[in-house]
Amino acid sequence: MTKSKSAYSVPTKKGKIDTHIFVVWVDNEAGVLARVVGLFSGRGYNIESLAVAEVDHKKNLSRVTIVTTGTPEVIEQIALQLKKLVPVHKVANFKREDKKVIFKEMALLKIVANPNKIKKALNACKKYNPVILDHTNKSAVIQITALRRQIDNLAKNLKPFGLVSASRTGAVAMTRGAEIFN
Repeated sequence: MTKSKSAYSVPTKKGKIDTHIFVVWVDNEAGVLARVVGLFSGRGYNIESLAVAEVDHKKNLSRVTIVTTGTPEVIEQIALQLKKLVPVHKVANFKREDKKVIFKEMALLKIVANPNKIKKALNACKKYNPVILDHTNKSAVIQITALRRQIDNLAKNLKPFGLVSASRTGAVAMTRGAEIFN
């Protein structure tokens, strides 16, 4: 991960830079995502990953999951600004290391190689409960769900076995137990 050059991300005496995940419930309509993303870009905040999908068709709501970094002051400012946006219904803010929250990312990994290397690549994926979406004598497309750093490491380890392409969702988050934020 490269460090942001934004003045908003420089550590201060008051706090160090932390990774936070914002989950934002918004109206599912044209331009809303641009307004949310514009809030970040207009102030020099970086978005490390972004995942968006409609979650309630009847209420016309989408859930936006944003991973960002910043000092405590920056994170507080982001939360306040998100809550002020008209199409925003609710904002939840979690630290990356929060044990009450499950964070996962999904990746599709394409291997192009001989059958022996494909077999080795599939074995390297075993601990992530891979789903084989496509398999031929010359290629395989594997779906895994894991933490971001695990996917980073796996992709690095799969290079020698013929990894030619990776597509990733970005983080999604859900609280553990009975507590809900929908």
